[in-house]
Amino acid sequence: MDTTANLHTKIRDKSLLVLSLLVAALLWFIMFSPLTSQHINFWVCMTASACTLSCFAAAFSGSKLQLSVFNLRLSTFLLGIAIAALLWGVFYVGDKVSQLLFSFSRAQVNLIYNMKGSVSPTLLALLLLFVIGPAEEIFWRGYVQRTLTKYRSPFVAFLLTTACYTAVHLPSGNFMLIMAALVCGIVWGGLYWLMPHQLKAIIVSHALWDAAAFVWLPF
Repeated sequence: MDTTANLHTKIRDKSLLVLSLLVAALLWFIMFSPLTSQHINFWVCMTASACTLSCFAAAFSGSKLQLSVFNLRLSTFLLGIAIAALLWGVFYVGDKVSQLLFSFSRAQVNLIYNMKGSVSPTLLALLLLFVIGPAEEIFWRGYVQRTLTKYRSPFVAFLLTTACYTAVHLPSGNFMLIMAALVCGIVWGGLYWLMPHQLKAIIVSHALWDAAAFVWLPF
């Protein structure tokens, strides 16, 4: 009886995970593909997509993620700041190196920043800090990687999650954006693989890095 129940649980978990990833792929295609991106408001779509995926994470996760910002310890917040600062430094160096290696790098980075459009920097920072950054991390690490860890080794779960996180950016056709997603996936996914108990710090780092890279200290 227990074996049958466990089998049903595994099938359910895997089916919901695949469904969630397919929805994520569709949403990211709409946002980044040249075929569709020109017909939408990017930041409205990104906000709605991030919220949708975080709702999937909350609904499909077997237990509470316990991610209340009111329950953040100072040490957790400081760790998140440190991770964000180090990642920003990696991207700063990477931006300079890529300009030496690839003649197209600056143009492709500019295309990424052009997505900001006429959105108020204050509004954009608030969305990245309190909605988009946290919601993405809740989905990709708090749900996808966490669920995969139940059925694969933590390292394999990290690799699969990073591959999926990178793959959803492929429709953009922007090499620099795809490489940025790969690096971020490796860093945040690797940290969750090594320190799954520090998900809150990883969420803080994602939110702060997003705001720094897009608004406060763009490359």
